[in-house]
Parts: sequence; structure tokens; C-alpha cells
Amino acid sequence: LKEICGFPAIVSAMVVLLANVTICPKTPYTDKEEVVLWMNTVGPYHNRQETYKYFSLPFCAGSKKTISHYHETLGEALQGVELEFSGLDIKFKDEVMQTTYCEIDLDKAKKDAFVYAIKNHYWYQMYIDDLPIWGIVGEADENGDDHYLWTYKKLEIGFNGNRIVDVNLTSEGKVKLVPNTKIPMSYSVKWKKSDVKFEDRFDKYLDPSFFQHRIHWFSIFNSFMMVIFLVGLVSMILMRTLRKDYARYSKEEEMDDMDRDLGDEYGWKQVHGDVFRPSSHPLIFSSLIGSGCQIFSVSLIVIIVAMVEDLYTERGSMLSTAIFVYAATSPVNGYFGGSLYAKQGGRRWIKQMFIGAFMIPAMVCGTAFFINFIAIYYHASRAIPFGTMVAVCCICFFVILPLNLVGTILGRNLSGQPNFPCRVNAVPRPIPEKKWFMEPAVIVCLGGILPFGSIFIEMYFIFTSFWAYKIYYVYGFMMLVLVILCIVTVCVTIVCTYFLLNAEDYRWQWTSFLSAASTAVYVYMYSFYYYFFKTKMYGLFQTSFYFGYMAVFSTALGIMCGAVGYMGTSAFVRKIYTNVKID
Repeated sequence: LKEICGFPAIVSAMVVLLANVTICPKTPYTDKEEVVLWMNTVGPYHNRQETYKYFSLPFCAGSKKTISHYHETLGEALQGVELEFSGLDIKFKDEVMQTTYCEIDLDKAKKDAFVYAIKNHYWYQMYIDDLPIWGIVGEADENGDDHYLWTYKKLEIGFNGNRIVDVNLTSEGKVKLVPNTKIPMSYSVKWKKSDVKFEDRFDKYLDPSFFQHRIHWFSIFNSFMMVIFLVGLVSMILMRTLRKDYARYSKEEEMDDMDRDLGDEYGWKQVHGDVFRPSSHPLIFSSLIGSGCQIFSVSLIVIIVAMVEDLYTERGSMLSTAIFVYAATSPVNGYFGGSLYAKQGGRRWIKQMFIGAFMIPAMVCGTAFFINFIAIYYHASRAIPFGTMVAVCCICFFVILPLNLVGTILGRNLSGQPNFPCRVNAVPRPIPEKKWFMEPAVIVCLGGILPFGSIFIEMYFIFTSFWAYKIYYVYGFMMLVLVILCIVTVCVTIVCTYFLLNAEDYRWQWTSFLSAASTAVYVYMYSFYYYFFKTKMYGLFQTSFYFGYMAVFSTALGIMCGAVGYMGTSAFVRKIYTNVKID
């Protein structure tokens, strides 16, 4: 095994898999030092995720000796980064006049490949010193009969001291594609001084006019006002109603048994003997709550890290960070899932731990495995290598599972006692008939509307950054939206649960979870609107990639919202039954 930067390969591999680090620190250049131009991927402009190796098109490479590239992070490998050496001879501050570096011997097969790429608006990506550069393969004439290839790469590199801070590519040398001809490929390099600081060199790729648009600010303000209104409304209704309920129940306490029997008893107090009854399917329910708490922790930590560090400056760093944080927060899943399962009297805690630990990884890996078959059929760069699959499985079995076990044991021992304020009756109380809009199914369908309304504008910006060519960097907005979403979700589920209990229906656990989780259904429905009206995606691979991973995203969001809604509602239910006198 080779050593990387002086560390043994096995140590480097563990660091690479579990942390978002660069293997070798970037060092300043010296004059005439080699600067590597990496060719990354090529693919249709409208299908961002449908990418292929640059040399899958019949381009030719320069004569310089090939350099191998190591995947720096797990995220880089999962995102289909396929860096190949261009073979171009570029040295720091050494200008190169227009020079032919190779010739394409164009036969009919190569011409057809280039024509297909031009018709589908293929463009390619390159990297110099980790700065991305994009160029278009070619163009067709107005009639679409003749097709032309851009053959001249004109590079202009900006430097500040001994650092590269800016790269621009101009494509010139339009040559008509004619079979059985030779097409010379050339390049030139011009160096210029720049005032851009090294730490600010990625600012040119950001789009403040898009992300800091007035509509974005207005949507945040609108959601914030909704939160204030909703919290005020919930507080006023519940405090006023609960005060009346407490007064009525206190009055009933002063009556004798005969008066109480003749009285018209109704309301949430009547189900005190059943409200803390274990939910149906407690094993699945507790696993969902544990997974939701973990997803919330991951979202919170990753957003904070992204606010502090500019994760967009490193390839795959956001995905690497998310995987590392997810693995590290596995005890959260075990703690909340294990303690809830113990409170509900569950005995198969090992099975619950396994289901909780592997629920989200199995969903993500199952979707990725399905899409991977299509990627392999297409020979796309997004096809996940076997070694990367093994690495992900190792993280699941040797990091996530043990940490989940630790959390489960702690949760069962520290907070697994069912210390409910009311005794649970031996025989379940029959649930009376109620109006159709008080049925749990109706409450579940309506519960997700307001939480979705508070985030759908932000969904547009997040979708655009992932599915189009924008770099998302306004993580302060995302943090505000996460806080707003949690507050709205808790308020809505508390109101839904209060009405349900008032109708003397004690099945509040699943109802509170699903009414909050139904936000995911609306998000997934919005993803259909976004696909058909906001993008120009096409083809089996891109469509399956889009709807597959949007289903994963929506499900994870739903599980998180459901867990947040349940935790808030659980605190509310415990509070109101603690404050009322029970015989």
C-alpha cells in the first residue's frame, strides 16, 4: 500500500472515510512549479447529475505524463467526481502562447459522438487548484445541419502573491465536424495579477442577486410573522380553553357522586386512564422517533458547521460532513428510541435497536443501489464504486451500530421508566363517535399544510442549488427556516392533539407523529411541480435520480418533523394531565 502524505494508508483511509478533511494541505506555488489541470466530467447541461468521464467523448489528451488522482473524501467518491489529468503543460506564472497539444483523428463514430453531445448541449468541467471551470463542447448552426467543435482553450489565471485566486476559460477555434479529417486541439495560458484574497476566491461563484433576493427576505419575514401569529393563537386558545376545562373539572370534584353521575361529563379528562397507553406497533414507532431526533441533530449541527466553515469550497465536503455527523450522532437515535420503547413496555429492545440504527441507512442505500444499476447501464460517473459501497457498509456496522447500542443502553437505564402522571387502565375505553373532521385520518392530512407553507419558498432555493448550477451559501436563512418549521410543527400538532383528546380519542401518539410527518407528502408533491415547470430534465437516469432522492429527502424530512411534533405534543399532554386532579 502506498503512503499518503507520510501517513500509513490504512490510517489515511479511516480519516478520509470519517472526516471532512483534505489529504494534503494546499501549499503556495513557487515560480515555474507545475499547475495541474484536471478534467472532471462531461454531460448534458439540463441534467446536472447525468455526468460521464471527460474522455468518454473522443477528446485527445496532452502528451505530458499521466498523474493519478485519489478521492480526497467519501463525499467526492459518492458524488461521481472523476478527475483525469489533461496532459497540458502549465507552470506557475509561465505564459503559454497558443500551442497545439494533440490532434483528434475524426472518423464517423467519433463525429457521431460529438454530434450527439452538441445536440444535447453537453458541457464539461475542469479544475485548476480546486477552482472549477466550465466549457461547452460545441454548437450547431441555426438550421441544425452542421455541427462545430470548440478546439481552442484560452485560459486566463489570476494570482495573488504565490496563490491562484481566479481562473477563466474562453472557448474559441470553432471547427466544423467532417469525417476523416484531423482536428488540432490547442490551448494558451495567460497569467495576470489579481487583488482577490485567497480566502475570497470562491465568492465569484456565488449568486447574491438570487439567494439574497427581496423575495427570499420576504418569505422569511412572512414565515416569521406566521410563527408569531400561530404561537399567539395557540397560546390564547389553549390557555383560555384549558383554564375553562380546569375550572369545570375542579367544580366536578366538589360535587358528590350522585351529582357527578347526573352531570354531563365530557372532554380530555375522561381519557386519563388511556392517554398514556402504549401506541400500536411500539417497536416501529420508537424507532421512527429515535431516527427523527437523530435527523434533527444532524440538520442542526451541519447547518451550524456550514455557517462557520465555507463547505462549498471543497468538493464533496457537505456530503462528507453529513455522513460523519450522522455516524457521530447515532447515540441520539439509540437514546430517544430506546427510552421510548422501554417506557411503552417493549421487551425486544435489541430488535428495536437494529431497526432504529439501520432504518435511515437502509432507505438511503436501497435507493442508491437502485439508481446505481441505472448509472452502470448508462456508464455514468455517478455509478458508485464497489470500494465506496464497502466503506459505507463498514461505517454502518462498525460505527453507527455500536454507538446506537451505547445510546440505547443509556436511554433504557436513565429515562426508560414509565413515570406517567396517570395510571393506565387495564381495559381500553371505547372511543365514541365523532364528527368526520375530528377523525385521525383527516387531522393527519391537514396537519402538514401549515408547516409546508412555512418552508416552501426555501424549498425552491434548496432545490435550485442542488438540481441546478447554484451554490447554496445562505445557511443563516436555512437555520431560521429550521427553527420556524419546528415551532410551527409543534404548535400544529399540539392543537390537533388537543382536539383529538377533547373528542375522547386517546390515539394521539401516531396522530401527532403522522400529522407533522404529512409535511413530507406536500414537499414531494411540490417536487413534481418543480420538475415539470422549473427544470428541463429528461431521460431515465436523471428522472429516476431526481424522484428517487427527492423521495429519500421528503421521507427524512417527514420523519424529522414527526419526531419534533411528537416530542412537543408529549410534553404538552404530560403537562395538562399533571395539572388536573384524577380520582
